[in-house]
Formats: sequence, C-alpha cells, structure tokens
Amino acid sequence: MIMLEEKKLIVEYGKKLATSNLTKGTGGNLSVYNREKSLMAISPSGIDYFKTGVEDIVVMNLKGNIVDGHREPSSEYDMHRIFYENRDDIDAIIHTHTMYATTLACLNWSLPPVHYMVALAGLDVRCANYATYGTKELAENAFEAMKDRYAVLLANHGLLAGSKDLANAFNITEEIEYVAELYYRTKAIGEPVILSEEEMTLMIEKFKTYGQVKKD
Repeated sequence: MIMLEEKKLIVEYGKKLATSNLTKGTGGNLSVYNREKSLMAISPSGIDYFKTGVEDIVVMNLKGNIVDGHREPSSEYDMHRIFYENRDDIDAIIHTHTMYATTLACLNWSLPPVHYMVALAGLDVRCANYATYGTKELAENAFEAMKDRYAVLLANHGLLAGSKDLANAFNITEEIEYVAELYYRTKAIGEPVILSEEEMTLMIEKFKTYGQVKKD
C-alpha cells in the first residue's frame, strides 16, 4: 500500500481532532506530503473520522491526480498542495473548524499576539480573504495570508495550520485555538494587552529549540 505510514497518521490524527474538540462531524481535513515520492496522502471527503480507515485515505500527486485510493479526496486538496508546491518547510497540514479561531474568522479578524504561544505560528495569525470552499481562490488566499507563518484564519470558515509533520501541525492547531479563546475572553471584559513585535521575534527564536513536538 502506497504511503501506508502517512495514511495511518492521518487516521490517527483525524480521530484526535475530534476527541480534542478541534472539529465536529466530518469538518476539516488533514494531509501529509512525502517529498521523496512527490505525493500527498489526504483525508477523504465527507467520511466520519471514526469510520475512516487507512484504505479510505487518498494519495495524490501535486497535479491533483489520484494515484491511489477509491474515495473522493477532500474538496480542499488544492489548499494543501499549494503549500507543498511552494513551501519546503511544510510537509503536513491540518484544516479545522475550531470554535474560537472560527469565531475570529467570521469577524474577519486576525489573531494578534495576546499570548506568546502565537509564536508557534509566527508574529500573528492573519485572516485570509474570503473565498468559496474547495476553490483555487481559497487556496491562493490562504497561501498568501500564511506567508512567513504556520497558521492562517480562513474568513467565515476556519483555521489552517502547517508544519514539518502532523504532530507539530496538531500542536499549532491546538495552541492557536487556545489563544483564540483567550483573545475572545479578554475582549469580552476589556482590551487585551498585545505583545510587541520585538518580544514576538524573540519568542520565535526561542521556539526554534523549544516546544517542538516529537513524533511517536
């Protein structure tokens, strides 16, 4: 079976997204890119994460052609492959409809550095311009807004995070959702104090040797 290990990881982390309350139902999608083979494994469209097996994961090339699998790939596959084509620092992507990050996205707000953990994604988390789901326009908007970053809010849609592997992409997703909730709560009772760009630049440097998630 092509990309068996990557398929197993997608099944595992799909369930983990649901049990961690980072998505509901069949919302969101995950992928892993194998640079040696120039192939990406991606979750199928519209199948419950707890009913998804390795045989349901779809393998595609970066031209958008299916090379292995009998299921329809996620409708957002363009939003995954655009990063694999153009970012050599991203080999795994998670897209979710988390509650607080999506709340900000529905306001078309970016997430400022109200907490230093934002540094896992960059200086801040921008909000990409709105586009219909599953379109190349959405992929292009997400890619543009995530330049020099590892996460992006998708206007009126959700959150996307990328990293070198699924473990770290999951960690970024989890932490950005946590900070989005903090921002929501602080805005509800006052005006949050935002960390300076100088401090966030320092945090980004510190995180290069701290906070990386080890793969099992």
